[in-house]
Amino acid sequence: MSRVFITGSTDGLGLAAARQLIANGHEVVLHARSSERAQAISGLAPKSLGVVVGDLSSGAETRSVADQVNTIGRMDAVIHNAGIYSEPARGDTPEGHPKILAVNTLAPYILTALIERPKRLVYLSSGMHQSGGGELDDIDWRRRQWNTNRAYSESKLHVAALAATVARYWPKVSSNAVDPGWVPTKMGGAGAPDDLHQGYQTQVWLATSSDEGADSSGGYWYHGEQRKPAAEVTDSDYQNTLVQTLGRLTGIKLF
Repeated sequence: MSRVFITGSTDGLGLAAARQLIANGHEVVLHARSSERAQAISGLAPKSLGVVVGDLSSGAETRSVADQVNTIGRMDAVIHNAGIYSEPARGDTPEGHPKILAVNTLAPYILTALIERPKRLVYLSSGMHQSGGGELDDIDWRRRQWNTNRAYSESKLHVAALAATVARYWPKVSSNAVDPGWVPTKMGGAGAPDDLHQGYQTQVWLATSSDEGADSSGGYWYHGEQRKPAAEVTDSDYQNTLVQTLGRLTGIKLF
C-alpha cells in the first residue's frame, strides 16, 4: 500500500486517478482549489487520507498546501496533476505571474521543493510541450504579447524538464513526466479523441506499481510507453537555467 498525494483531484484525470488508487487499496491525499471545490469530492473524501485546500495560482496558498501535506505525513508518491489551459489574457496572480505559469510550472516546482521528499514523483505534461521551446528569459510574459497556447506549451515543457532535472539531481527518487493524451475531460473537451482510462493509468502505475520499469526515472511516458520528449527536456543547460529561473521567481531553492 502506498500513500499518494494528487494535486487537482476534484475532477478530470486527477479525480479518476484518485478513485483508481483508492479502489486499489492505497491511501490518497486529495487536493481542492477551495473549500467550495472540495464539496465536489465530498463522497470520496471519507475514503481518503485527507483533503488539502489551496489555490495553486497563489504562491502563498501553494506553500500552505505543502505544509498541509507534510502535516499528514510523508508521501510515497506525489502526482502533480493540476493544470489549466486557456486564459484570455496574461492576468496577474497575487505574486504578479501569469496564472498558467503559476499553476502549471511554479506550483509543481514549489511543491517539489517543500513537500517532504517522496519515493516517486509524477508530473503531467502534454504533447504540446514539443511546441514550447525557446529562450527562458521571459517565461513570466513581461515583454511578449500574450498567447495562451504558447504559454501552455511552454509550461508543459517546463514541467517535463523539471521531472528530468529532479531525476538527475535526486537519484534515489523516481521522477517521470507523463503525457496523458488529449482526453475528454473538462480541459480536453467532450470531443477529445484519446481514451480517458488510458489517460490516468500511466500515472497510477508510475506512482505505485512494483512492476519492472515503474520505478524507473527520467522518462517521458504516454499510455504506458516511453517516448522521446523535446530536446530541451534532457538538455542539462536548459534544465539548470530553468531551475535557476524558477528559483528566482519563487524565492525557493530546489537544489
